[in-house]
Amino acid sequence: MTSAIDFPIPPEKNCTSGSSIAPISMPDTLLHTMARKKSKAAPPLPPRGGLGASRVRVPDTLAPVTALEFLSEVVATQRHRHPEDTPEAVMQRFAEGEVVLRDATPLTPDTILTPGTDVFFYRRPAPERVVPYEVTTVFEDEDILVINKPPFLATMPRAAHITETATVRLRRATGNEELTPAHRLDLMTSGLLLFTKRRELRGPYQELFARREVRKQYTAVAELQDVELGTWRHRISKVHGEVAATLVSGEPNAITHVRGVTPIDDSTTASLAATYNVETPLATYVLEPVTGKTHQLRIQMSAAGAPILGDPIYPVVQPFGSEDFARPMLLTSVFLGFTDPLSGVLREFRAQPWLPTTG
Repeated sequence: MTSAIDFPIPPEKNCTSGSSIAPISMPDTLLHTMARKKSKAAPPLPPRGGLGASRVRVPDTLAPVTALEFLSEVVATQRHRHPEDTPEAVMQRFAEGEVVLRDATPLTPDTILTPGTDVFFYRRPAPERVVPYEVTTVFEDEDILVINKPPFLATMPRAAHITETATVRLRRATGNEELTPAHRLDLMTSGLLLFTKRRELRGPYQELFARREVRKQYTAVAELQDVELGTWRHRISKVHGEVAATLVSGEPNAITHVRGVTPIDDSTTASLAATYNVETPLATYVLEPVTGKTHQLRIQMSAAGAPILGDPIYPVVQPFGSEDFARPMLLTSVFLGFTDPLSGVLREFRAQPWLPTTG
């Protein structure tokens, strides 16, 4: 049996240059839009323990089946299943009313499901390797939370990374199940990540990033190469299911401004060289992506002959699970700047580049 499974977003304050905001009155049109989106987004099962409920759809090719048969197969065939998620645990979900339809109607084990039906339930995540770095707060007000995400911590639950994600950690730490990232950082990328604190605020901030109205700046540490300041323009292709993206010919879809290349001092270079087993001089590259393709900066740096220190994919894909927490990838989101979609106030946030000695 195959099915389409969706694992939704489980969806000390150190203020930098975030601006204080006076109370404002939002336009009625924006309020109506936000309320409408909130209504549409209401899940049939509420988030719990930092995680939203999973959605699984009965395949069109499957004959009518009981809810128990279907969910038992889904749980048993999960790639990352908790060893204690037994048939008894599946039955317990039904007993507690935690297997429902899209309209929140509880299902019984004997309910007949037809193809195309969406079923919602709480998945039990498998045990995960704990990331030994902490999430730190950069800025917080009533609407948003800006954090400094460490490397090795995914932004949102996906595949083998469920509880060891910034979203779940923050929801559990704050008790706010509505915390949701407005954008994403790669698992291995560290730095600034913005969360909204209420469901109705997701749209305005997520759309801000989607419309490319946020200025982003990253620093990357790599071997010193003769890279000219200017603009990189590439076409990146990423095939679903494959780890690495590739550069292909065609109209550019990945644009990055190279703002600076600065040699790193001898002392820091010596420390990094020993950690990452490199022998050549190192430099810090300042990069401003215009677009946001998957692995954009990583593949562009590799193509420039300066793969980022600690990158487990470019130029060579390393085996899954072989990450060394002592050798993080040295790519950090160090700046976010934008006009706040609610207040019109200019917001600017900064973080220090990540180095192993600061973990």
